Amino acid sequence: MQRRHFIEQSLAAGLTFGAAQQEPEREFTAGGTGSVSYQVQVTIERKEAGKPHKGKRLAAIQPHCDDIPIFAGGTVLKLLDEGYEGILINVSDDSMAGEGSSYGDIVLKNENDTKEVARRLGLKEVIFLKYPNHNMDAWPIVEIRARLIFLFRAYKIDTVISYDPWALYERNPDHYITARAVESACWMARSEWDYPEHFKFGLTPHGPVEKYYFARGPQLVNRVVDISDYMDGKIYANLANVTQGPAGNLGARLRRRLAAEGKKLALLGADDEAANRAYTRRFALSRDRVRGRQYGLEYAEVYHYIGPDESEVEEYVRRHAEPL
Repeated sequence: MQRRHFIEQSLAAGLTFGAAQQEPEREFTAGGTGSVSYQVQVTIERKEAGKPHKGKRLAAIQPHCDDIPIFAGGTVLKLLDEGYEGILINVSDDSMAGEGSSYGDIVLKNENDTKEVARRLGLKEVIFLKYPNHNMDAWPIVEIRARLIFLFRAYKIDTVISYDPWALYERNPDHYITARAVESACWMARSEWDYPEHFKFGLTPHGPVEKYYFARGPQLVNRVVDISDYMDGKIYANLANVTQGPAGNLGARLRRRLAAEGKKLALLGADDEAANRAYTRRFALSRDRVRGRQYGLEYAEVYHYIGPDESEVEEYVRRHAEPL
């Protein structure tokens, strides 16, 4: 019995050692499919030296003027620093949020803020689609998708950054309508059968193959982007949204309010500019600090990332093909 037990242990150890020399079998992601597990591997994306993404183009897509700077400003700055060129697509007319004397006044102020956000982030152009704020779910999503398909092809977009189409507990219809239009447009823009009239005017099938999806609520996070080197730039971009959003001039307002009450916060510094920066870092963007610490970073943004399609067949060929 002792000899048999020794042999069984030896065989088990040998099998374990052999398995350790090979990568475990995994699911390959392609065609919109992926792991069915809720437990996913999280990749930390750090700053890369040089310009590894030179020649690539990204589209940062937001329903409202403050979405990209709040949730993805650091990632936009990082990717542009690494060689990307980019555009900003603003889907709604931003008529329902911010301070102004009328709807038209609010729209104009938010539009100007959005242009300044794009400039501060380094995005080359802003495209305004002007769908009705808070009411995008009343609009045909097929129309929004068609316009995005055209833009993806016209600008040769390789990567998109936007809301997660499958995030949980999203109450704002503008967010989930934008997200779902983006997701389906990425797929259909690569098809030669969708909107073939585009091709008569020089466009070709082309759609984004990388997607960074953020969310306000719970989501399946598999990508953490280290934005520690870009936090100052992200704060600067958020300060451009003075009409709406959690940053803008709110630090200066708090400083003046406290002064009127005979109080002060050392955090807010000695002038309005310092107050706005400190307020934005400490309060408006506190999630970046909290999320960074969860992964051993100073500041981070988190995403559900979808990369280029993989081929199980080609991977097998690469590993096992032999010369004739």
